[in-house]
Amino acid sequence: MRTTLTIDDDVAAVLVRLRKARGAKLRDLINEALRRGLEDMSRRPKERRPFRTRSVDLGRLKVPSIDNVSELLSIVEGDAFK
Repeated sequence: MRTTLTIDDDVAAVLVRLRKARGAKLRDLINEALRRGLEDMSRRPKERRPFRTRSVDLGRLKVPSIDNVSELLSIVEGDAFK
């Protein structure tokens, strides 16, 4: 089958480099790349396990409350934080 392809510059550069390294024809390289890509695209995606974050006990809170940030900074850094 004959068709016209518009190949991006970055892809063309890789094809030229491979063609020189392998001494292969451009047609053969493009067909091989398409076969590999289509095979990869046809596979079912790998099932991913959900990421779980383990909880860690950090101990007792050293300040009475963290609801008021200004008060918390005053306790932790002293009144000079302003």
